[in-house]
Amino acid sequence: MNGDRQGRRDLKAEDRALWDQVKKTIEPLRDRPNEVLPDEPAAEKSTAPKRPPKARPAPVAPAVKGPPPLAPIDRRLRQRLARGGASVDARLDLHGLKQAEAHARLGAFLEAAQARGASLVLVITGKGARAPADSLDGERGVLRRQVPMWLALPELRPLVVGFEEATPAHGGAGALYVRIRRRRA
Repeated sequence: MNGDRQGRRDLKAEDRALWDQVKKTIEPLRDRPNEVLPDEPAAEKSTAPKRPPKARPAPVAPAVKGPPPLAPIDRRLRQRLARGGASVDARLDLHGLKQAEAHARLGAFLEAAQARGASLVLVITGKGARAPADSLDGERGVLRRQVPMWLALPELRPLVVGFEEATPAHGGAGALYVRIRRRRA
């Protein structure tokens, strides 16, 4: 391989013959000169002047404004919560509620918390009843699985900065800390 032909190989005579047959059966997509393989004889090379490749602009992110991204609870706040140095501004207990009722209450609770200026709330989902042995998914707690998905939905993103599983002192796997986004004026 030559240094000026990065990644290209010289073709064997039988490969060149096959390539020549293929070239006869195809039509160019645009009006541009056919590319010439590097080791073709000079008589077969195109005499058309080669244009330098056009520089393509870097892709630009779309200007569509979507919901802001979720952010995890920072390490210091999490440590203060675990040690009792920080407290939650409000609590919502979803134990025993059906999914539709829990979803509606969660939305109303988060809106009210934002209106009151709360910055951190605790949403208690419970760990759920044990799944029967013959259950297909074998997981526990419908609300425990659903609430994180609801918090990530676009409809709640204007209210939620981020969320994370609570420390054992606040319910562990059966509860979530939810950071509330400040209300814009």
